[in-house]
Amino acid sequence: MQYLLALCAGLSAGAFFTWLKLPLPAPPTLSGIIGAFGVFLGAVLVNLARRHFGH
Repeated sequence: MQYLLALCAGLSAGAFFTWLKLPLPAPPTLSGIIGAFGVFLGAVLVNLARRHFGH
């Protein structure tokens, strides 16, 4: 359910910004989106490593 709400919020924001002819508040290319996902994944991996190794 959380993912569906996030998708709806993103769709609404994208439509709203486009309707107002403003630049999107997100990376405009697939490589930018993949980069943002990489930042998130890096944080997740560090948190997992900290839990596993106790630091």
